[in-house]
Amino acid sequence: MPVRSPLRAAAVSALLAALLATGCSPGTDDSGPAEPPGIRPQQSEVTFRSGPDTLHGTFALPPGGGGDLPAALIVSGSGPTDRDGNSPGRPDAGTNKNFARLLADMGVASLRYDKLGSGETGMASREEDAAVGYGVFAQEVADAYAHLASRPEVDPSRLIVLGHSEGALFALRAHEIVEEHPPRALVLAAPPGRRYLDVVDRQITEQVRRAEAAGSMDYAAADQALSDVRTAVAGIRDGDELEEADLPQGFGGLFAPRYQDFLRRIDAMDPVRLARGLPAGTATLVLWGTADSQIARGDVDRLMTGLPDGERADIPGADHVFRRYSDAPGAEALDSRRRFSPDVAPALRTFLESETGL
Repeated sequence: MPVRSPLRAAAVSALLAALLATGCSPGTDDSGPAEPPGIRPQQSEVTFRSGPDTLHGTFALPPGGGGDLPAALIVSGSGPTDRDGNSPGRPDAGTNKNFARLLADMGVASLRYDKLGSGETGMASREEDAAVGYGVFAQEVADAYAHLASRPEVDPSRLIVLGHSEGALFALRAHEIVEEHPPRALVLAAPPGRRYLDVVDRQITEQVRRAEAAGSMDYAAADQALSDVRTAVAGIRDGDELEEADLPQGFGGLFAPRYQDFLRRIDAMDPVRLARGLPAGTATLVLWGTADSQIARGDVDRLMTGLPDGERADIPGADHVFRRYSDAPGAEALDSRRRFSPDVAPALRTFLESETGL
């Protein structure tokens, strides 16, 4: 049964973008299941408390274990994305799990977890249709980070936050969210570079125009849909409480009343302003795939204006989940059969060697 939660709907943009991505026929020439990157870590299942909820996650170590290790908290992207980076729209994306393997290969421990609305955590102590605000998810990040810092294998002075997609917004606020041991470095993987609803607007526009070009939507219907979406966005930003009857046809799940406070709060966070507010000395790496259909190059360019000392690595031919992409006719579309880009590892290793003393 699908999980209905604020997290799911607060980022229906992820679902829309997944439709866009699959519509572009991402692929590779490889056949059969793709080999995972890095190395298989030494893993253990963990639980920790966040408010009234028990969250489930995976703590990963390099195969030989160790002590006083640098460690990364991996924060998922939008939607009901579980600890491994999988969601109903992309059940084999494996983004977080792949990053954990790379980190283990580099001698870095990691923690990834099922946020509310995903995986083993589900809705935890809450009713399935409970309205959950942005602050709950920010608190989850803080509590996961505290759990990671408390592990005896971890050096709390060498902590990293790796945020994928929407998770990058939480990474950029980590220094405000956590109570102790602010992160030494941030890895922003496929981060939004504009306000949340601006990214949603672009993704919806591309989806609608694609449908129009394919003949499944006529010009008048397409223009009306986009007009209605932009009216809804303006209403949310103005603080209006939109009723079901006011919502754009076909997009009511995104803008439904119980999700509007979350959208309003996260949309108010301009990524560039967050980047400019980072404490001095916070090292930052931005990873972006050149075949990412969800985050545009211009968005990343804009984000970098707030990170004058940040590092950036554009990963050739990688999509939003950093798997290899090809638009050649007949190219493989399944995530499970497309290789995680081998160009991510050297960029990540070089950064971590300089910033965490690997």
